[in-house]
Amino acid sequence: MINARVERLNAMRGLPNELYQPRINPKDNLVANAGVAYLQGAYGGYRIEVMCKGGGSRDLLNSGFGTKREVFNTLVAYMDGYDSAKNENG
Repeated sequence: MINARVERLNAMRGLPNELYQPRINPKDNLVANAGVAYLQGAYGGYRIEVMCKGGGSRDLLNSGFGTKREVFNTLVAYMDGYDSAKNENG
């Protein structure tokens, strides 16, 4: 359910779901798709991260690692707010 929500969030923001752009040549370096959200698990918990330009990532929801239920609930609230702001501002 969380991954489906993350895919929907990426679609709402007009972004692909792939973290990296496909390589044309196998010797090419990976190129990050900046802004793409994904579920990250570590330290026994989970959080939603976004890719940064040039690689690396940051915590999208500024919530730290939590349970899947906490992440899901925070993500739903974030998406509702994002959608509401988008609809109000055209």
